[in-house]
Amino acid sequence: MAILNSVGSNGSDEQTDVKVIQAALNLVEHPDFQLARKLSVDGLAGNSTLAAIKLFQEKVVGLANPDGRIDPNGNTIAALSQHIIKDLHLSLDALIAIMAHGSHSKIETFQPLLNSEMPNYQISSPLRIAHFLAQLGHESLSFTYTEEIASGEDYEGRADLGNTEPGDGKRFKGRGLIQLTGRANYAAYSEHANLDLLTRPNEHLVSNNPVYALDVSLWFWDKHALNALADEDDVEAITRKINGGTNGLADRKAYLARAKFFLLV
Repeated sequence: MAILNSVGSNGSDEQTDVKVIQAALNLVEHPDFQLARKLSVDGLAGNSTLAAIKLFQEKVVGLANPDGRIDPNGNTIAALSQHIIKDLHLSLDALIAIMAHGSHSKIETFQPLLNSEMPNYQISSPLRIAHFLAQLGHESLSFTYTEEIASGEDYEGRADLGNTEPGDGKRFKGRGLIQLTGRANYAAYSEHANLDLLTRPNEHLVSNNPVYALDVSLWFWDKHALNALADEDDVEAITRKINGGTNGLADRKAYLARAKFFLLV
C-alpha cells in the first residue's frame, strides 16, 4: 500500500503518508480537477491539503458529500492512482514522496542524476526503477547518508574485503548510497569508473560527490544482475544480495510500495 494510515479529516496524518497524498494531488491529470496552487509536499496535513482532497473527491471520485479523508484501501486512493501522471522521468514531487524521510535539498540533488544515469544501467522500466529506489531509500535513509556511520574499524584485517594494509578498515569503510566497502571493492570500482580511489584522500569521493555516490550504487546493481530480480518483483532476493540477509525488509517494502504507486500504470 502506498499509504499505511488514513490522511485528511480525522486521519492519522503520518508525515510519510501525507507526502504521498500531497505529491499525488499535484500530479493528477483530469479535465475536471485543477488546483489553484500546487501543494507543498511537506507532510503537514493543513487546510490546503484537506481542501485539495475534498476537491478531488468531488470532481474526480464523484462524491456528493466529500469527507476529506483518504484511507489505505479506499476509493479515493484508488482513483488517485488511476489519475496521476506516471512517468519514468521522476518528478521532484514524486521523489520527495518516495524518499519521504529525506531533506528536499538532498532529493533535489539526486533527482536529475537519477533521471540521467539510471538508463545507462538499463534501469529503465517501472519495476526496475521502483526496486532500485526502494533499496537506495532504505540503505541511505532517503539520501541522508552517503557514508557509513560506524568508524569502519570492524573491517580492519578483513582479507575477504581486500583489507590487507594497516588502516584499511577505516579508510575503505562503506560509502555511497549503496555502500562500497573494502579495498578490493574500491579497486574494482576505480577500474570501472576510471578513478584512483586508492590514493588518499580520493576514497572520500564516493561519499562527498553525489555523482559517484549514485554511480557506485548503479555499478553494484549491475554487477549483481539485480535488474533480473527486479523484473521478477523479488524484493527479498534483491535485499539478500545487498544486505546479506533481510535486515530492514519491511522498510524496503514500504519504499517499494510508494515507488510503485508513482511509477506503475
